[in-house]
Amino acid sequence: MQKRIIVFSGISGAIAVALGAMAAHFLKSKLATGLITETNLQTFDTAARYQMYHSIVLLIVALLSDRIKNKWLNKSAICFMIGIVCFSGSLYLLATAGLMGFANVRWLGPITPIGGMFFIAGWLLLAFSALKHSKE
Repeated sequence: MQKRIIVFSGISGAIAVALGAMAAHFLKSKLATGLITETNLQTFDTAARYQMYHSIVLLIVALLSDRIKNKWLNKSAICFMIGIVCFSGSLYLLATAGLMGFANVRWLGPITPIGGMFFIAGWLLLAFSALKHSKE
């Protein structure tokens, strides 16, 4: 599991950097077209930041798995990965829907808070894994 978490973390971090750069350069240049708004740009930036934060914490979780050996730590990693896909993924699509010509993507709106709940669950499971470890 540790190797999978590190691979996911590395790929996710690279995607976050690439999409953050895309927002700073390409998407910013599209503001004048009206296909993307300042709010869309901020939303896209939020997605990239949260993806990077959780890519970094995934790497830390993978490194901690050598010291803390319990199922809760792995469950926290799974929650972080699902959160990245749901939270950041839905925000990327919602923010660029007009630019990419997607219609009726409003159904993605409820996916974002579900991803956020997975982030919260991941953090709580991370804390619980440490508490559980100290009792062992």
